[in-house]
Amino acid sequence: MKVGVAIEPRLPGAVEFAQQAEQIGVDSLWVPEVWGYDALTGLAFLAARTSTIELGTFVVQLGSRSPALLATSALSLQQLSGGRFRLGIGVSGPAVMEGWHGVRFRKPVQSTRETIEITRTVSRGERLVHDGEIYPLPLPDSAGRSLRPMVAPQHVPVYVAAMGPANLRLTGEVADGWLGNAFIPESAEVFLGPLREGAERAGRSLDDLTLVAPVAVEITDDAAAAARRHADGYAFTIGSMGAGARNFYNDAFVRLGFGDAIARVAELWQAGDKTAARAAVPIELGSHTNLLGTPELIAQRIRLYQDAGIDMLLAKVDGPFEQQLETLETLIALVRRSVRRDPEIDSVSQVDRDHRGPGRRRGDGV
Repeated sequence: MKVGVAIEPRLPGAVEFAQQAEQIGVDSLWVPEVWGYDALTGLAFLAARTSTIELGTFVVQLGSRSPALLATSALSLQQLSGGRFRLGIGVSGPAVMEGWHGVRFRKPVQSTRETIEITRTVSRGERLVHDGEIYPLPLPDSAGRSLRPMVAPQHVPVYVAAMGPANLRLTGEVADGWLGNAFIPESAEVFLGPLREGAERAGRSLDDLTLVAPVAVEITDDAAAAARRHADGYAFTIGSMGAGARNFYNDAFVRLGFGDAIARVAELWQAGDKTAARAAVPIELGSHTNLLGTPELIAQRIRLYQDAGIDMLLAKVDGPFEQQLETLETLIALVRRSVRRDPEIDSVSQVDRDHRGPGRRRGDGV
């Protein structure tokens, strides 16, 4: 199991933090985008100041760039970084795509498939002809012509941030990796089941994908208070990250067994009672999707992620950079202990074992 970390490259001291993270054994740096600074520019800056650490987007929003531009941007970063780039993509939602980018949000799964297909065509250096529903290239009944990319062919691993069953099956079928927001190892099959179905449909297995679980990491003696804070933070996601009746996060939370509570949170948030909405978020969403508490508690939860088959923990850490590095060093040490099957970590309660869904095991180390 590997450890990555989310980073905002433009913050003062971020480059030095990235360089030290590389030195202590962090595997990869991941830059967000949402509706802030674009991720690719920041990653290019980090690529120039680091040597071996991998670099990923978490995530770029499909439709914000044409698939061909996204592909050539990814190839630029792959060339400039010496092959260290990982393209993390996601469909976002109608509120962002139509409100921020001015792009109609339609058929997200098909858009994901076609974007990956076009990215692969360009990455192979082949003439771009694509018989797509979303992206027919060249455009029919137009003056457009098929072009061969003026780039050196090179593979770009594509990771998909998927939550819905159809997009999960597509990810299992065609992607190099999965970015698993809101992953709960005790309910792993909610996400891994569709991923496995898609992989098997393409003659693959889950071992052909890198499974990445984003987690906030907080070392504290008061795990309950930390879990409550992180649960509160989900209220915005539940109440605002959707349009009409569709919210991909909420749909996933329903499949995870939190349907009634999620409906109540959304109702309170949209009625303007944000304080009550935060309080109504189940604390398990804070505790079970993150790594919070003492090193011993965190070690036990790392084992659950490992047993579920997660290949990388993508850490989100707060505080001064010096404190973040200390947290990462502790996390890396705990992961290494878990990979060695330290008997102290095997004290996970039988209750946790009984609630753990079937998963897979992989023995790769940090």
